[in-house]
Amino acid sequence: MKPSSVTQTLFSQLNFRGDRQKVISSNIANINTPGYKTKDLVFEGELKKADESRLKLYTTDKKHLSSFSEENSPIKKRVVDVKGLEEQNDGNNVNLDTQMSEMAKNKVLFDAIQASIRKDSSLFKSVIEASSKN
Repeated sequence: MKPSSVTQTLFSQLNFRGDRQKVISSNIANINTPGYKTKDLVFEGELKKADESRLKLYTTDKKHLSSFSEENSPIKKRVVDVKGLEEQNDGNNVNLDTQMSEMAKNKVLFDAIQASIRKDSSLFKSVIEASSKN
């Protein structure tokens, strides 16, 4: 049994948000490192391409409930330097206010995705329970 493509996409997004939180945290940790450049994680641009090709999961047995695997995902994440930011005298371009704002936004999205996954799982469980009663 395979999870819906919506569930697969939600798990991809959840993993991305967790990884992005690490990148933002790294930016904040390096706020006083001379020459450090602000980094970000690129993913959203890749999502449309992946959606067009449909995410495919691989299982060893058709009866097993497969789980999402990042390894099989056509969606690739990559860390990039953020261009066009104002640099300090030491070459560092990390802005604490911007990073804190990005971290808060990322957490809100993480929480929303997590809630969607819980709802999707609950619906899936209800369908299984209802079908087992018949």
